[in-house]
Amino acid sequence: RRKIRAPRPSMGHVVPRDAREAAKGGSKNPTLRPQGKARDFGMNNPSMLKILGGTARGRRLDSPEVYLRPMMGKVREAVFSTFTSFGLFDDGISTRHLDIFSGSGSVGLESLSRGASHATFVDFSRDCCDTVERNAKWCRFEEEGQIRVVCSDYLQALRDPTSVGIPPGTTYEIVTLTPPYEEVVYADLIDGVANSPIVTDDTVVMIEYPVELGCLPHVLTRKDGGALVGVRNRRYGRTVIAMYVVNPTGRLEVANSRPEDFIEF
Repeated sequence: RRKIRAPRPSMGHVVPRDAREAAKGGSKNPTLRPQGKARDFGMNNPSMLKILGGTARGRRLDSPEVYLRPMMGKVREAVFSTFTSFGLFDDGISTRHLDIFSGSGSVGLESLSRGASHATFVDFSRDCCDTVERNAKWCRFEEEGQIRVVCSDYLQALRDPTSVGIPPGTTYEIVTLTPPYEEVVYADLIDGVANSPIVTDDTVVMIEYPVELGCLPHVLTRKDGGALVGVRNRRYGRTVIAMYVVNPTGRLEVANSRPEDFIEF
C-alpha cells in the first residue's frame, strides 16, 4: 500500500480501502501527503502553476509552503472551456466566482483573467490565503472589490457566509469546490453547497471528486424543494469533475441536463 503521511487515517467513504492498489513505484504511485501541512525543507514546488487564458495568460503563480494537489492544467482548461460555453464570460455579463479550497487561487484567478467581475477565495490555511493575495497582485487584479480572501472552514463559509465576512445577500454565478479528497466528507460538502444562501437560480456549481467515490447523483435535492441538476460529469484519470445548475431557468441555453453523464465509471 502507498504510504499516507496524514494526521488521521484515510476515510473509507472517500477512497475505499479495497480500491487501493499496492505501490509499484514510479510517478504513478507517489507518496500521498496531507494538504495544508508544511512541505519538507528543500522540496521543490511541485505545481508550477500558471494562468492559462485571458488577460493574465502565462502569469506563473506562487505556491504556499504547504502540500497542495492543484487542479491539473488540462482539467482547468476543460472546466473553463465549459464555463465559457455557458456564456458566463460573455461581454456585458457580471460573473461572481466563489473559489472554495482555493489553495494558491489558480481557479478563481483563472476566472478573473477570463472576465469574471469578482472572485471570493476561501481556504482554511492562512498560508494559502496570503498566497492568493500575492498572486492576485501579481496578476494585477487590484481593483477595489475585485477579490475577497476569506480564511475559514468551508462549511462555515457555505452555511453562514456572513459570519466569515461575506456581505449579507451575496450570491455567486460560479461556485467551485476542489477539496482534498481524503480530508472531507462529501455528503457534508454537497449538503453545504446545495443549501447555501450563496447560491441562487442558475448558479453553476462545480465539484471535483475522486473516481473511487463512485458517481455523484444526477440530481441533488435542496431542503427548500429546489434542486441542483447535473449538466456535466467528466473523468480525467483519477479526477472527476461534476457540474450542476441550481434551479435551472433555461437562461444558460447550452447547460442542459445530462443524466447520461452520471453513470458508474
